[in-house]
Amino acid sequence: MIKLQVIGNLGRDCVTNNVNGRTVMNFTVAHTERYKDAQGNQQERTIWVDCAYWSDRTAIAPYLKKGTQVYVEGTPEVRTYPKTDGSTGASLSLRVQSVQLLGTRTENAGGAGFGQPASAANYGNTNTVPAPAMEAANDDLPF
Repeated sequence: MIKLQVIGNLGRDCVTNNVNGRTVMNFTVAHTERYKDAQGNQQERTIWVDCAYWSDRTAIAPYLKKGTQVYVEGTPEVRTYPKTDGSTGASLSLRVQSVQLLGTRTENAGGAGFGQPASAANYGNTNTVPAPAMEAANDDLPF
């Protein structure tokens, strides 16, 4: 088995479709790698991964918005296609097995940073249990 793990930002909002009675969520993840070339110049390379998440767990779909940072894991597939100039092109796609929200872009960061992690509390999960209240400290601890 080959497994691919990607951490990156969504390039567009998630689209949910029904195909032959099954639900699929499609989205793209961009991973940008920064490095220095042989001359010492700063370079940047972005790899786009087309993701297909075949699942009935569509509750996550409204949170998969453009710019959201995610971690996706699954099985990679390379697809080839004919280009207009006659040559063959290739694209990387991922059959997603799990997806995890990591954070969202903040409005005041100007696209440079991320805000709070995307936890269940951020998305209105009402099934969380509040932490118990701390009692007064006991001064006569045995240690």
